[in-house]
Amino acid sequence: MEKKEKPLEKMTAKELREMALGLPGVHGVTAMKKGELIAAIRAAKGITEPEPKKEKLIVAKKEKVILTASQLKQKVKELRVKREEILQQRNWKMAEILRKRIRRFKKMTRRAA
Repeated sequence: MEKKEKPLEKMTAKELREMALGLPGVHGVTAMKKGELIAAIRAAKGITEPEPKKEKLIVAKKEKVILTASQLKQKVKELRVKREEILQQRNWKMAEILRKRIRRFKKMTRRAA
């Protein structure tokens, strides 16, 4: 059975150098970087470069709004009032969400100070 080789990109630079030393037409192997070694080995063996993988589309998030410590404290006060109203309505889930937002804003005020 034939031994299957690792893909060139997964090999270390040391392994690539050892492989390139045995190939005809490849010179200056010890000074080459990994990318150069891969290109030289592909050229010597006549291997075409694989197509690059398609990039994933990344959805841009909202732009960050930078607030001062006093603006953050004002937001905390507003959220506390809103949370009290929601607790009066007995909407426990929304109250929990607002509690977490308040905690997040309080942490941000500590960092801003």
